[in-house]
Amino acid sequence: MEDFLAGWIGGATSVIVGHPLDTVKTRLQAGTGYGNTLNCVLTVYKKESVTGFFKGMSFPLASIAVYSSVVFGVFSNTQKFLTQYRSGESSHSPSLSDLILASMLSGVVSVGLGSPVDLIKIRLQMQTQPFLKANLHLKPRPKDLWNQPKYQGPIHCMTSIIRNEGLVGLYRGANAMLLRDVPGYCLYFIPYVFIYEWITPENYTTSNPYTVWLAGGIAGAISWGTATPMDVVKSRLQADGVYCNKYKGVMDCISQSYQKEGLKVFFRGITVNTIRGFPMSATMFLGYELSLRILRRDQTVTNS
Repeated sequence: MEDFLAGWIGGATSVIVGHPLDTVKTRLQAGTGYGNTLNCVLTVYKKESVTGFFKGMSFPLASIAVYSSVVFGVFSNTQKFLTQYRSGESSHSPSLSDLILASMLSGVVSVGLGSPVDLIKIRLQMQTQPFLKANLHLKPRPKDLWNQPKYQGPIHCMTSIIRNEGLVGLYRGANAMLLRDVPGYCLYFIPYVFIYEWITPENYTTSNPYTVWLAGGIAGAISWGTATPMDVVKSRLQADGVYCNKYKGVMDCISQSYQKEGLKVFFRGITVNTIRGFPMSATMFLGYELSLRILRRDQTVTNS
C-alpha cells in the first residue's frame, strides 16, 4: 500500500515541476506557428503571460497523482511478485526480464488511467489562436470569438467530449499512447534501476536523495526523448477534434503528418521533451523514494 501512497506524492510534485514545459511541448507538437522551443516560450508568454504555461494544470494535478500512484504501485508490486516467483524471495535483486514485464504492465495500466487525463489536458492546452488559424478551415466567425476558448475548464471539457463523442471519445489517441508508454516505461524504470545501482556505493543500505534525483532525471530524459515520435502522434490525435476531425487513426495521422511536414515532424519537441523529462522524473522518483522511506519508517514505529 505504501508504494501507491508514495507514487501519489511523487506524481503530484512532478506535475507542478513539469507542466510549464509540457505546455510548450504540446504546442510545438500539435500546434503551428512556433519556429522553435524558444520562440514558442516567448510567444506563449507574450500572448498569455505566465498563466499560459499552467493552462490545463488543475485536472492533471488532481488526477495524475492518482495515475502515478497506480503506475508506481503496479510496477513495484509486479516486480516483487515476479522476483519472488523466480527466486523464492522478493528481497532478491530483480532480473532484467522481471523489470521488463513489470514495466510493460505499468505501461498498459497507464493508458487505461492516463488517456482521458492526457486528452483533457491537451485540449485545454491547445485552445490557442495559432492552432485554429493554421489547421482549421471553418466558417467565418466574429473576430472576438476566435479568442474565446471552447472549453471553460476540465469538467466542461470532459462533459463536452462525452456529450459529442461518447465515453469512447475520452480514449482518443489511446492506441498511440499504448505504443508510446509500453516501451516508454521500459526505458523509464529499467534505466533508473540500473543507474541507481551503478552510482550507489556498495553496502549503502538507505536511499541517497542525490542518487535518486540523478538516476530518476537521467531515466526520465532517456524515456521522454525516445518516446517523442509516438508522443507527437498521440498529441496530434488528442488535440484533433477541438473543432473538427482531421485524423482517422494512428496510421492516418502518421501518413498525413509525414506527407505534409516530412520525417522531422516526428521529432518536433524532442529537445523540450528531453529537458522536461529530467526535472519532472527526478522530482517524481525523489518524491516517491523519500515518501516511501517515511511511510515505512512510520509503519515500523507503529508495529513496534
